[in-house]
Amino acid sequence: MVTAALQFALMSVMVKLLSQSLPNAMVVFLRSSLALLILLPASIAGGRQSLRTRHLGQHIVRGTVGMAAMYCFFFVIAKLGLAEALLLNYSLPLFLPLVERVWLGEPFPKGIWKPLSIGMLGLIFILKPGLGLFQPAALIGALGAVFAATAQVGVRSLTRTESVTKIVFYFSIVSTLVGLGPALLAWQTPSVSSIPVLVALVASGTVAQLMMTRAYQLAPAAQVGPFIYGSVAFAALFDWLVFSRHPDGLSTLGAGLVVAAGVLSLRSGRRVRAEA
Repeated sequence: MVTAALQFALMSVMVKLLSQSLPNAMVVFLRSSLALLILLPASIAGGRQSLRTRHLGQHIVRGTVGMAAMYCFFFVIAKLGLAEALLLNYSLPLFLPLVERVWLGEPFPKGIWKPLSIGMLGLIFILKPGLGLFQPAALIGALGAVFAATAQVGVRSLTRTESVTKIVFYFSIVSTLVGLGPALLAWQTPSVSSIPVLVALVASGTVAQLMMTRAYQLAPAAQVGPFIYGSVAFAALFDWLVFSRHPDGLSTLGAGLVVAAGVLSLRSGRRVRAEA
C-alpha cells in the first residue's frame, strides 16, 4: 500500500505537468483510453463469455461517477498543491458511511459521528471559507471525494456478482466513452515532449491500482487502507522538490485532522462488518 501511495503521488506529478500544456478533459481522456489499451488484452483473454454481464446499468453508473471524480481530481491537481489535492481526494472515507446508508441501506457504524466531525473540521481548515483565502478548486476537490466515495460503493455492490476483471474492463470502457466527447471539444494534439510524461502517467496509475488491489487481497481494508495517506506526504515532498510549493499552516492542520478522521472511519467500518 505504501508503494501504491508513492505511485499515486507520482501520477499526480505527471497530471500537474501535463495540465500546463493540455486541457483537463484531454488529460482525463488520455489517462482512461491509454489504460484501456493496456487492460484490453488481459480482459478479452477469457473470451466474450467472461465479459457478459446482467448489470450493465450499474457498470455505467459506477463508470460515470468514477469519471466525475477523476475530472474533479485532475482539475484540483492543476489548481492546488499536490498534497492538498490528494488529501481532498482521500477524504472519501468521511462520505462512505453516508453513501452506503443511502445506496446499500447499511446502518451507520457505531461512533462514526466523531471521526466525521473531526474530518469535516479538517476540510473547513483546508477550504478556509470566510478568510479571504477560499479557493473554489478546493470545494471541487471535496465534491470529487463524494463522487469517489459513491464510485467505491458502486464497486462494492458489483463485487457481489461480478469479477474484478469484469469491473475494471467495464469501467475502462465507460470512462473512455464518457471522456471522448469533452476531449474532442477541447482537443489539442499532445507535443512530442509530453509523450514520456503521458507514458509515466499511465504506468504510475496502473502500478498504483495493482499494488492497492494486492494490498487489499493480503489484509483487511481497515489495516492497510490508512497507509494510502502516505501519498499525501510523498505529494508534499514532490510539491517542494518539483514545484517549490509549501502548504500553509491551516492546510497542514486540516490535513492532520482529515487523516486522523479517515483512519478512525475505516476502523469503525471494520467493527460494523465484524459484527455483521
